Amino acid sequence: MSRLRAWRLVVGIPLLAAAVLAVLVAWLNRRDESPVDLAPGVATAEQVARGAYLARAGNCAACHTDRGGAPYAGGKGIETPFGTVFASNLTPDPATGIGRWSPAEFWRALHNGRSADGRLLYPAFPYPSFTEITRADSDALHAFLRTQVPVARPNRAHALRFPYDTQAALAVWRALFFRPAAFVPDPARDAAWNRGAYLVRALGHCAACHSPRNAFGATRRSLELSGGLVPMQGWYAPSLASSAEAGVADWPAEQVHALLRTGVAPRGATLGPMSEVVFRSTQYLSDADLAAMTRFLQGLPAGSAAPAGPAPTATPQRTQGAALYADHCAACHGANGEGGGNAAGLAYVALAGNRKVQLESPTNLLRIVLSGGYPPTTAGNPRPYGMPPFGQVLKDAEVAAIATYVRGAWGNRASEVSEVDVLAAH
Repeated sequence: MSRLRAWRLVVGIPLLAAAVLAVLVAWLNRRDESPVDLAPGVATAEQVARGAYLARAGNCAACHTDRGGAPYAGGKGIETPFGTVFASNLTPDPATGIGRWSPAEFWRALHNGRSADGRLLYPAFPYPSFTEITRADSDALHAFLRTQVPVARPNRAHALRFPYDTQAALAVWRALFFRPAAFVPDPARDAAWNRGAYLVRALGHCAACHSPRNAFGATRRSLELSGGLVPMQGWYAPSLASSAEAGVADWPAEQVHALLRTGVAPRGATLGPMSEVVFRSTQYLSDADLAAMTRFLQGLPAGSAAPAGPAPTATPQRTQGAALYADHCAACHGANGEGGGNAAGLAYVALAGNRKVQLESPTNLLRIVLSGGYPPTTAGNPRPYGMPPFGQVLKDAEVAAIATYVRGAWGNRASEVSEVDVLAAH
């Protein structure tokens, strides 16, 4: 074999493999796509009303409304490990929004993660969950958004690092981790459970926060709703299956319903990002839908809880934490972490046996100590009372000492907290 032929063989095989891979990736990204109907469609008043309700259920405004901006006009930055993705303009402005989008193009965005112009969308827009939204609900959402005030606000370019800012990299990601799907009711379950599954898995896209992600940012479907760190928010979204984290299988159903409706219940309260979910979304859902979500959440397979740690031993950090707790915390939370109330009717959370305190990750506790934490303002809890911030009062070492003490006192058995943990929680 001549050197020229050998060179061509050595070069040609990788080129052929690359070409085959490119064709395969392109085919995988076109699965389940039918020709897009460009007809504008005619929305009914019933569709618009239904779409308004669904937009609440999906909490669409949380990402697509920037602080101080017009509703659904986009521009809000969503932090990811790969850079910042900016939410798009969903108002019916024809030049910068979705004013020229047909119902079928809108459906394709939800179901296939592809924009009207054919671009692949980044999964910060949670189409891996939205892919299961029904076409009827998609059309209703589109009809509702078309009634919003048009806002001429050009979409901001994403600030992503190379190669994540390329359509080629996104195409490979989708080929590996995304499959268009449809919600299929479980025939072994009743209508309420299936409705709850649809609301939690598809429209509510709860897995986007409450499921762990791999190194490429894809949710791990085999561990759906088993908890995960939310990089764009800096909180840990606890497992919805584990009774040691945020599982509600052993709660009375009416308390789960109250938590989703008001943000507070006898056995817990929503704080951080979940407060926003209740504030913007679940407090507005019908009793039937909240009951359905409760039914589904209480039926999740029980996740494994982390084993309790050893009984804490006396250390200088714990001694310091005990003194700081007595000075800054005991007046509200009790000398023994028992919580309680006062004459004004304000309730103070018990820290002894508290699930939030004992999560394997101390992130949420630290964020609450540093920045405070309040349940949402809702019709059922119009004047929420919460935790004031101590980030300007205490040094990082002092916050770590208090957190370590609280996580190991009164029968709590969670790990110690370091200054590095506190720094990461800022």
